[in-house]
Amino acid sequence: MRKLSTESLGRPSPEEVARLPKIPVTVVLDNVRSLNNVGSLFRTCDAFAVERLVLCGITGTPPDREIHKTALGAELIVPWRHFAKTEEAVEWLRAEGCVVVAVEQVEGAAMLDGFVPDLAKRYALILGNEVDGVAQSVVDMCDGAIEIPQAGAKHSLNVAVSGGVVLWPFFCAFRKEL
Repeated sequence: MRKLSTESLGRPSPEEVARLPKIPVTVVLDNVRSLNNVGSLFRTCDAFAVERLVLCGITGTPPDREIHKTALGAELIVPWRHFAKTEEAVEWLRAEGCVVVAVEQVEGAAMLDGFVPDLAKRYALILGNEVDGVAQSVVDMCDGAIEIPQAGAKHSLNVAVSGGVVLWPFFCAFRKEL
């Protein structure tokens, strides 16, 4: 077994990526503090062909050196928009026809390992603040919630890790349609 070089992977250029189909998923960051987490989520959204990233509240926005450090240029490829309040973003996404889902531990949340995305729908997945999670006022506006099953004592994951874990089944379901 030989490790592949970046050149041998045949990745599309940023210009080609912009023209490629995307999965009908928007990732929303609700007051994410760490610019490294923001950058990581730009990179994850690029990897999984996410439609766009919505940055809300105190969440940092490009251009920013700290975001670039982990995004490695994905912040130049993934379409993004900023809203002063996450609630405004939720209203906008609903008007666009998205099913709005909090990634949060709440009553009645669907466990990720049992959740199957409906291929006829567009989704907005809301990821929350590193300490407080998704704000209750935002949870109240959501159509549902997804929880990542966990067995450890902490019962939480880093927000960027959570984003990757939750996006994977959406990517697997929708990439057949790309």
